[in-house]
Amino acid sequence: MSSAFAKWGAAWNKHDLDGVMDLFHDEIYFENWTGGWVRGKEKLRQAWAPWFANHGDFRFTDEETFIDEIEQKMLYRWQLDSPSFEKGQEDKHEARRGLDVLHFKDGKIIQKLTYSKTTLELNGERVRLTTREA
Repeated sequence: MSSAFAKWGAAWNKHDLDGVMDLFHDEIYFENWTGGWVRGKEKLRQAWAPWFANHGDFRFTDEETFIDEIEQKMLYRWQLDSPSFEKGQEDKHEARRGLDVLHFKDGKIIQKLTYSKTTLELNGERVRLTTREA
């Protein structure tokens, strides 16, 4: 599991969507830090294709990983450095910290739940995220 995960992490930082998708199960359920979700490998590929095409040279830094091979679960803590996702801040550099809870089935990720801190750094300044009105 750990060697496959290392290869997967390298694919993220090479902005290799095919390499990232390779570790996902066909029935993947993904939920991002905003609560948005998608089910199915091809739907996830479609959702991520624009981000990978216009990636802004995002980079993930591994901070900590816990693997339970018996239960086929993993907790992955990371930092994402990228152009900001925040409305009105797109021209700034963002550093966001979070974690993924990953569940595996048949050697592939079947569930990926992503959580993010409520603060991030924009151009080196710590900023608290605010809730958005619907």
